[in-house]
Amino acid sequence: MNKRFISNFNNIFKKYSIKLNFLKNDFILEVNHIEHIKMILSFLKDHENCSFKLLIDLFVIDYPEREQRFILVYCLLSLKYNVRIYVKFNTNELTPIPSITSIYKSACWMEREVWDMNGIFFENHPDLRRLLTDYGFEGHPLRKDFPLSGYTEVRYDDSQKRVIYESIEMTQEYRVFNFKSLWE
Repeated sequence: MNKRFISNFNNIFKKYSIKLNFLKNDFILEVNHIEHIKMILSFLKDHENCSFKLLIDLFVIDYPEREQRFILVYCLLSLKYNVRIYVKFNTNELTPIPSITSIYKSACWMEREVWDMNGIFFENHPDLRRLLTDYGFEGHPLRKDFPLSGYTEVRYDDSQKRVIYESIEMTQEYRVFNFKSLWE
């Protein structure tokens, strides 16, 4: 089934410069043009020989040194054929991605999480707002260029009886390091 499915799929989508591979019991579909993503995902969901009815996960891999720094990956499952497919493509932080909530309803929360944590914008999303961070939060914490300590700290002040946001000051005293090994 795998070889025939791959050859049929590659023949159907040959004009869209899409490549389907099979690796370790899973299909990996590499898409080069983001404008075709909704058509491809609709085909994978609705075609009788695919039936990828479940969106299992949506995640991002960040490579800040690349021009197209993000790899966005959709993980789909076909219960009928007991097969997974990973649809992946490269993008940057400025290119809006078409929302797939019209195809997979479960994509709503996943796209919100990707927006909140990585800053990838999904156009025509019905409710694109922060999901895991506070509304006033600045930045996107899962980007590799985000500082580990963040930009602000939150604490409760007893005298003012409220939560306070303060800028972080990273002060560190001068330390002398001893580079001699104890075992030498």
